[in-house]
Amino acid sequence: MLLVSRSYRAKENRRKRSFLLCIGSLALTDLTGQLLTSPIVIAVYLSDRAWTNVDPSGRLCTFFGFSMTVFGLCPLFIASAMAAERTLAIRAPHCYASHMKTRVTKAVLLGIWLAVPAFALLPLAGLGRYALQWPGTWCFISIEGQRPGSALFASAFAGLGLFSLLLTVACNLATIEALVSRCRSKAAASRSSKQWGRIATETLIQLLGIMCVLSACWSPLLVMMLRMTFSRTSFESCKGFSAETQSSELYKECNFFLTAVRLASLNQILDPWVYLLFRKILLQKFCQAASAVSKCSNNEWKERSITLSDEIRRTAA
Repeated sequence: MLLVSRSYRAKENRRKRSFLLCIGSLALTDLTGQLLTSPIVIAVYLSDRAWTNVDPSGRLCTFFGFSMTVFGLCPLFIASAMAAERTLAIRAPHCYASHMKTRVTKAVLLGIWLAVPAFALLPLAGLGRYALQWPGTWCFISIEGQRPGSALFASAFAGLGLFSLLLTVACNLATIEALVSRCRSKAAASRSSKQWGRIATETLIQLLGIMCVLSACWSPLLVMMLRMTFSRTSFESCKGFSAETQSSELYKECNFFLTAVRLASLNQILDPWVYLLFRKILLQKFCQAASAVSKCSNNEWKERSITLSDEIRRTAA
């Protein structure tokens, strides 16, 4: 977040301020999600995975499920906003320069932060519910339950998540196509266009990194939740497993569901590092290192060719 703040104040990054706002918001959202959920899980594990010892009233479970929903959907929608912003900046630069201001980006981010918590509060209004999940260390959306609309709320969460992922992929593909077309057309290589091309390429690489991290971390959980709602199955029955049932198919599915949730939680840790690792200065150093290795290999190959030619001449003589 300090790195984003410093880049936001730099004069040469005025064209990237909307994108930097999204990056900073993504880092802030991930940090808040980690601070709200991780201490609860650690406390439950320290209590020998007895959730009732930590949360006798059950209200903490509702708060945990609410946090999982909010800080699951918010990063997905912020990533979609980032991808759409870069698509507009590259495919419609004139319209972007005249209409896309930082206040528009702030309004979009504020809308995401208001709409997602409002959606996550639906179980408190009676549509769906949050329940303790196997192995008793976390709470999330329940697919089956006494309250009406549990499956509907779960499928809505999965559908919104998959929609944001597809939107991110579509926007990034459109951005890639625009960049390739610009390179093929060989536009005028002025200083400003070169600078814009470097900025666009750098942000595109960051978007691709975030897109790959989001898809790898969230796709298993979202697809599995949709499959569960259509098949009307629930993993709340995983709570009563014994040693004899550990080879059953349901037990394997419960373990896979737990792995999918851990992957989704890992996304909050990986998102900020994607921005750090794909910065321009690191990319330049990587290119310099690759170029140095390539030159060393070429020089070595040339030396071997010269030595081989000398040996052939001596043999012929």
